[in-house]
Amino acid sequence: MTEPWLSAEDIAAHLGVTKDTVYSWITEKAMPAHKIGRLWKFQVSEVDSWVRSGGAAANSDSAKD
Repeated sequence: MTEPWLSAEDIAAHLGVTKDTVYSWITEKAMPAHKIGRLWKFQVSEVDSWVRSGGAAANSDSAKD
């Protein structure tokens, strides 16, 4: 069976973050996403693999006290 494509809102809910975070991760951290027309679409397996490999880890530059 083919894996469904999720919207930015759906993947944000899956990860427990905001849509704004998802959009910033696309541009700043190379989050796996596919632009279809004007919409970003995601596959859970790609995103989960990216998260497990440390793709969403905070940069030491952004961790300020």
